[in-house]
Amino acid sequence: MEAESLGFAHFIAQADGVARAILIIMALMSVVSWTIIVSKGLLYGVERRRSLHFLRFFWEAPNLAAIQAHLKAGGVNEPFSHMIHHGFKAMEQFARKDGSRMVDSSNADEFLTRSLRQAYEQETMRRESGLTFLASVGSSAPFIGLLGTVWGIYHALLAIGISGQGTLDKVAGPVGEALIMTALGLTVAIPAVLAYNTFARQNRVVLARLDGFAHDVFVFMSTGNSSREEAPQQVLRAVNLQTAGAQ
Repeated sequence: MEAESLGFAHFIAQADGVARAILIIMALMSVVSWTIIVSKGLLYGVERRRSLHFLRFFWEAPNLAAIQAHLKAGGVNEPFSHMIHHGFKAMEQFARKDGSRMVDSSNADEFLTRSLRQAYEQETMRRESGLTFLASVGSSAPFIGLLGTVWGIYHALLAIGISGQGTLDKVAGPVGEALIMTALGLTVAIPAVLAYNTFARQNRVVLARLDGFAHDVFVFMSTGNSSREEAPQQVLRAVNLQTAGAQ
């Protein structure tokens, strides 16, 4: 009957404060990890479809004014539209500059470069949010579980020593229960590690494409099909036309 009573429920019932604290920590780590995994997985899936749709429109658009009209109608809801939105915003700021600030001494290309770089950095930080936690869980959860196992074995050996019964059935049961902690640590860590590797690879691919897209946006807005001096003014005229139409 004693052997039948051993197991996870018995382990929880016999756990002391330290063991319960370790279990709570691992439970919280698992809940937060799965929250990040599910939310990022759904978000990346939606963003991928939206990005494909926007890029298809971008490369088929007749001019920059059509792209800006598309952004105003559909909104900025994925990385690539966010990038070119910053480009249009930079041109609008350049058109409104009055020379009262140090940054106003920059020319149109510098305005555009700075804005695109900020958009890229914002997207990088946004995509990397939560990954540090997943990496921390993946690296620390097995050791936290091992700590619980060592603590459980320690108390099991103390109890065996006090009882004076060192037979195999008296040792194997408590030690086996203590190993539950290690199993729980691995259960928490493995999904976090797999998700981190998957999301990190997706981020590298998207950011590499976004970096190339930023160069394309800069070329279209700063050079286009005309000279370097005339192209920014063409972009500004397109922006002003769209602003006047919205009013």
